[in-house]
Amino acid sequence: MASPGTREDGEVEGDSETLDLFAEPANYYPPSPTPTTETHTLRSGQTLTLRLVGHNPLWGHHLWNAGRLLSAYLEGHPSLIIGRTVLELGAGAGLPSLVCGCLGASKVVVSDYPDPDLVSNLWHNIENRPNEIRETVVAEGYCWGADVGPLLGHLEARKEEGFDVLILADLLFNHSEHAKLITTMKETLAKSRDAVALVFFTPYRPWLYEKDMTFFDLARRAGFVVEKIFEEKMDEVMFKEDRGDEELRRTVFGYTVKWPL
Repeated sequence: MASPGTREDGEVEGDSETLDLFAEPANYYPPSPTPTTETHTLRSGQTLTLRLVGHNPLWGHHLWNAGRLLSAYLEGHPSLIIGRTVLELGAGAGLPSLVCGCLGASKVVVSDYPDPDLVSNLWHNIENRPNEIRETVVAEGYCWGADVGPLLGHLEARKEEGFDVLILADLLFNHSEHAKLITTMKETLAKSRDAVALVFFTPYRPWLYEKDMTFFDLARRAGFVVEKIFEEKMDEVMFKEDRGDEELRRTVFGYTVKWPL
């Protein structure tokens, strides 16, 4: 004989109602923001259209000012890139890396945090470029400070040498990660006279500008030579609602970080 509340076939009465009670109603979660696009025009007149993720807690849904001006700087100094190997850290949509592909880099590894949306979006931006870029640029998920083997592996026979150029655009606001960034730089920048890390940034929070700059103090302590090479103001601030010195929030600064060879 079945126990109270249980049918003779063994199923608990009201199971389906209980499951329905805890089921989430349709449209319970808001839809994910849709991807957006931004464009960047090269000196040649070619326009790069980049897809950005709809939203990301790591800020990959913005095309940052430092990335734009660093890309323009590379166009003005193509000898930095032609025939050389490049690694971009914290790339977002990957604009500087795509520009390096256009300028004739021999290999470009564009990396960001191994979030599926970020990495798949990088691949989307690579695959929607001409063949010569698709053959040169590869995307890789990477956490700063972690094993650099997967990054160096893309260099094949030259993997023991490291990259000729590192690109860091608008990463210095993440103060807790400075030491990890320096660790990755030490392990990926080739130990040659002309190897260089290009670090461009805007102090979007002017009251924390000194903390941004501690990155370069750490770089010097790690044995690098640091030199300021660039300063330019954008026409407008990127985040109009932010507070603090507007002139500073409009300014992009650029530094080189090299080995003392």
